[in-house]
Amino acid sequence: MRRLGLLAALATLALLQGCSAIRLAYSNADTLIRWQANSYFDFHNSASEELDRRIAAFVGWHRAAALPQYAKIAGEAAARLERGLTGADLDWFYATLETQAREGLRAGAVEAAPLLDRLEPAQLKHFEQRLRDENRKFERENLRGGPAERRQRRLKQSIERLEEWFGALTEEQLALVRRYNDSAPMVNEMRDRDRRRRQAELVAMLRAREARKRLADWAVAWDRDREPAYAAAFRDWRAANAGMLAALDKTLTAEQRRAAAARLRGFAADFEQLQRR
Repeated sequence: MRRLGLLAALATLALLQGCSAIRLAYSNADTLIRWQANSYFDFHNSASEELDRRIAAFVGWHRAAALPQYAKIAGEAAARLERGLTGADLDWFYATLETQAREGLRAGAVEAAPLLDRLEPAQLKHFEQRLRDENRKFERENLRGGPAERRQRRLKQSIERLEEWFGALTEEQLALVRRYNDSAPMVNEMRDRDRRRRQAELVAMLRAREARKRLADWAVAWDRDREPAYAAAFRDWRAANAGMLAALDKTLTAEQRRAAAARLRGFAADFEQLQRR
């Protein structure tokens, strides 16, 4: 389950979604991870003390090993955006961030596994209830309404994310995003089934007390064993998204391009500053 890599994904999410509070969030990463771990498993007594030690070890690793990489990625992305994006640039961006996420997930899983192999039955029961709660939330946010309503909701979200980076989109740019939205496959139903499959795998692993043996490899292979239809739809969705961004790049004004590149350079500076703390 990718939530085990909360900190590993934090910087990635900043780059992908424009999280303006990255420094505040990262500075409080130990508190965030501890809160989330306890919301799932309710660690107590000696396990709580061990959790603190393992969080500290992971945060130390992430600050020393991962933040420098994220700073480089943000700076390189800014340079590529300033000269104009190509399909190869977008492939590089996706692949580079995915590599960093997998490394962070592996490091987090190695730290978490010994604790997870000692979960009590009540903790496992609590965890399963939390998964059910999350599944209901996913349904409310992503699966309500018919196909037209879901597609319209995705369009709204896409425009909001793009305008966070580039400012107000022109009519030409809005039309381009609408064309992408109309043609890109809808994947949330398949994504929901895949999430539930992964959840069941994780619960079975924890009940068998095999986290030390299997968790790290399992955590980084989130795209393994997907149903073929979902794997194909996801590839098509990513290709459509990359095509939309490449086409959008050709329509950017000088002001829009400067704003997005400056934001990326700001992230690079944030990551460098956090590394030195």
